[in-house]
Amino acid sequence: MLQLKQVSITYPNGFTGLQPVSITFRAAQITVLLGESGAGKSTLLRSLNFLNRPTSGTIVVEGLGELNNSKIIGEHRRRTAMIFQQHQLIGRYNAFNNVLMGRVAFHGRLRGLFPLPRVEQRLALECLERVGLIDKAFERVDKLSGGQQQRVGIARALAQQPKIILADEPVASLDPGTANTILSLLLAICREDRIPVVLSLHQLEFAKTYADRIVALSGGRVVFDGRPDMLRGKLLGEIYRSGALAA
Repeated sequence: MLQLKQVSITYPNGFTGLQPVSITFRAAQITVLLGESGAGKSTLLRSLNFLNRPTSGTIVVEGLGELNNSKIIGEHRRRTAMIFQQHQLIGRYNAFNNVLMGRVAFHGRLRGLFPLPRVEQRLALECLERVGLIDKAFERVDKLSGGQQQRVGIARALAQQPKIILADEPVASLDPGTANTILSLLLAICREDRIPVVLSLHQLEFAKTYADRIVALSGGRVVFDGRPDMLRGKLLGEIYRSGALAA
């Protein structure tokens, strides 16, 4: 469980990226942050692991308490996996070594100069098998397709053995078929591991298909928070101000 209490974010240039919001993310639930570009989705998502530090309000994490000092924030980040739109992989490394990067934060800096223990290596292979890429374990990731690279990113996230997974527009650069594969995988992880998955999307149909809950934003404000079947009518017009619904 992760709870935001009246969290807002104003950037150094004075722009308010997120109006005060109170929201709780619970286990085994997929929450989609929905909205157009610039709506505040990424701002909210990145506040959840303090990549964007709240200007006001508090964030409370089950088992850790309030995120109010560097030690607690560091522990929260180790327990929080992040999946990026552009994968953020090391191209010259193979898939196996990229997944092992998910374990680096659990060891001292000097330990990173040496091979990680066998138990960690076995975990990395298990994570690759879970995303269907065990046969690509020793291939360079820059030789893999975009969808395969995103699955390596998910395996790296799993290697952290996270308490929560955050995904920032994880399917924005993928074709619809591959996007469905990635979202189905995240849904399975959410259910099987019973952890919250929070992802930002701009495609309404994907949100309706995969979300347990949609939090829609417009202009840095939360304009809807509820089940996908409740989102319709005038609310859609407020979310998609450009007039074009993303398919």
